Amino acid sequence: MNLFFEESGDFKAGSVLSQQGEAYQVELITGKRSKVKAKDVVLQFATPAPAVLVEQAQAIAQEIDLDFLWEVAGQEEFAFADLGTEYFGHPPLPHEAAGLLMCLHSSPIYFYKKGRGRYKAAPEASLQAALAGIEKKKQQALVQAEYIEQLKAGSLPAAFKPLALQLLFRPDKNSIEYKALDAACKELQTTPQRLMLSTGGLASPKQLHDAKFLFEYFPKGSGFPDVSVPLPPANLPLADVQAFSIDDVTTTEIDDALSVVTLADGKIRVGIHIAAPGLGIRRDDALDAIARQRMSTVYMPGEKITMLPDALVAAYTLDAGKPCPALSLYATLDPADWSVLETETCAELVPIAANLRHNDLDALVTEEALAANSGDYAHKAEIGLLWQWAQVLEKGRMAKRESFGLRPEQNNRVDFNFYVDDDIVTITRRKRGAPLDKIVAELMIFANSTWGKFMADHGVPGIYRAQGGGSGGWAAKMQVRMVTHAAPHQGLGVDQYAWSTSPLRRYTDLVNQWQILACLEHGVAAPLAAPFKPRDADLFAIVSSFDSAYSGYADFQSGMERYWCLRWLTQQQARQVDAVVLKDEILRLVDIPLVIRLPGMPQIARGLQVKLDLLRWDEVDLTVEARLLDVPVAQPANADAVLNEDDDEDGAGGEGNEGSENGEMPSDETGIESAIPSETSTGTDVEPPDQA
Repeated sequence: MNLFFEESGDFKAGSVLSQQGEAYQVELITGKRSKVKAKDVVLQFATPAPAVLVEQAQAIAQEIDLDFLWEVAGQEEFAFADLGTEYFGHPPLPHEAAGLLMCLHSSPIYFYKKGRGRYKAAPEASLQAALAGIEKKKQQALVQAEYIEQLKAGSLPAAFKPLALQLLFRPDKNSIEYKALDAACKELQTTPQRLMLSTGGLASPKQLHDAKFLFEYFPKGSGFPDVSVPLPPANLPLADVQAFSIDDVTTTEIDDALSVVTLADGKIRVGIHIAAPGLGIRRDDALDAIARQRMSTVYMPGEKITMLPDALVAAYTLDAGKPCPALSLYATLDPADWSVLETETCAELVPIAANLRHNDLDALVTEEALAANSGDYAHKAEIGLLWQWAQVLEKGRMAKRESFGLRPEQNNRVDFNFYVDDDIVTITRRKRGAPLDKIVAELMIFANSTWGKFMADHGVPGIYRAQGGGSGGWAAKMQVRMVTHAAPHQGLGVDQYAWSTSPLRRYTDLVNQWQILACLEHGVAAPLAAPFKPRDADLFAIVSSFDSAYSGYADFQSGMERYWCLRWLTQQQARQVDAVVLKDEILRLVDIPLVIRLPGMPQIARGLQVKLDLLRWDEVDLTVEARLLDVPVAQPANADAVLNEDDDEDGAGGEGNEGSENGEMPSDETGIESAIPSETSTGTDVEPPDQA
């Protein structure tokens, strides 16, 4: 006796060797023996042989007209043998019955299974819908195959053009476009990004990097909704000063300016004037929602995405030729020793006499020129006085650093400015710690520290940058963190440090400006009247959100600077270049801030200058391949070119040199490896260069 039975969703046939109760010992066609339960047997037959029956049944199953079979079945539940009699016109032979069963089992859209050997015809509406779906999939498969062929031929299908970016960064993996792209990439052994570039879906690697960032951080676009610009209070007093700002030529968000007045008694009154959008924007209004969602202006070479709408920036930026609303910090100084006699904070209108630019003054305002009182430039006398005070401020901070157990800051770093015009990049070197940089940096640190204490003295929370004194190992203790109470920033050498001098560009500074204004207006009642009360949970949420966004923006800026460095190599047709050893296998080019890893490089002293042969570079992956050409026997460290490697050891604070837009530039003390793709930064205080 032979059996036709169901096992694991499939039909099999075999010869019975023995039977014990409700179980059979069966030898299958393959020769394998299997135990089969009686309830799984759907057909018993003597002839033909099991192998022949299966072969004949498969042929029968292929010949059956499903549409006719469905009509014959009717709408009632049936046993397959009964349907066989109707369909074949006679009781089905074993191979016919098996073939019919195979057909019913493999056609679930025509027949629903109701039990062992029992089925029910699908309702007509369900059948038609299922058939339509199958036909649609067939057509989609044909279209998908055509897409694949077009992509392989180097042509972008028309349907892909509006979907190019979405397919790369937020694809619907069930769409035929994504499936075609994925299949074509596998056949061509390439990546979706490179295939999109080669077929014209992306115009350039730059668009690829930009789009990836925008899809993640600005999924609804980087434009602003229509909002009205609030006016500052009408009763602001007019300051009796002539203030001036010092920024890069490309700066548009001018949010700090300085003034110097010599008093009748010989004392000097220095004004630090900060743009005051906090006088117009209110917590939870439309502009606050925009600023809080963005958290910061995003900078990249040649471009930026501002935190606030252009109209708001234009209304509150410290442009020359008009009085501007500002939050001012005045420090009265004794020029005999440049000690601070008193400070005063006020909200006022400040006349801005000039917007000075580094590009015009850096060559004129040098330490040598200041010492000799030489040169002719605007606000020369005021700059000379500010330079003297800035040096005293720096000396005091360094002494404070040493009291925290840290070494003095190194001033041998080099900054690089990027200027992009019509896709042509110019990269210029600029030594950090130049007089104008130091003046702005020291005065901004002074303001942020003073206002941090001002809030703390009034019992009002703020957003502070703190470094040192934490728990854990040395690295954890020196990690810069954001807190809502006054705490030392050991890297900067100050007892507290609250970002307050960039309210047009950073949300934390706008929040702190609101808090400072509340202290100014309400005095001892400020804790009850400030926008953010003590232990306000929303303030902690802002800190968390800002850290996340700011870190992402910084990573993007670093990546785009690396992209433009590679573009510079292409423009210059650079092949043999000079580089400085930073540590281990990591080097940085002398002429541009391009950091590369050279695996297998022999041990070479840090600071030593070597020559590299650049083999190739990739603007998509942002990678560089190079080999070592020449190592001098000995040479002094090129102090100008070393990238702040010493400060990685003592955790110097990133706000230690606040130089560019709003006088705040990064110290890169997170470590040189942050400039290498896929490397993880150890992260202390880093601030994106504000060059746009």
